[in-house]
Amino acid sequence: MYQILLRLLLSACGLGLADYLIDGVRFAQYSTLFWAALLIGIANTVVRPLLILLTLPITILSLGFFLLVINAAMFGLVAWLLPGFHLAGFWSALGAWAIVALMQGLGSALIGKNRIVVKIERE
Repeated sequence: MYQILLRLLLSACGLGLADYLIDGVRFAQYSTLFWAALLIGIANTVVRPLLILLTLPITILSLGFFLLVINAAMFGLVAWLLPGFHLAGFWSALGAWAIVALMQGLGSALIGKNRIVVKIERE
């Protein structure tokens, strides 16, 4: 549970950084950052694998570059569903995805999977 909340917080921080750095990404309120991070996590868990499976021939022909389109599409889907989250277009979505992915990678590298959870052993 703690890891899920930490990943949600990292995604929200990445979205806030994307809002600050990229002109085409805009959030109406700070609370929208957390809702967007939650919806992006759900979209990446449910919708993204289906899209990858359906577009597998295009992904193979493009040597995997079509995955960038799918990642940007996940951000576009969340922006379409969530009022208060605005994207200017494909390049803004791709830039926001890159920033959030870098934040997630940095958080995973600094914290690690086994460092968060404290194992308690009974004697």
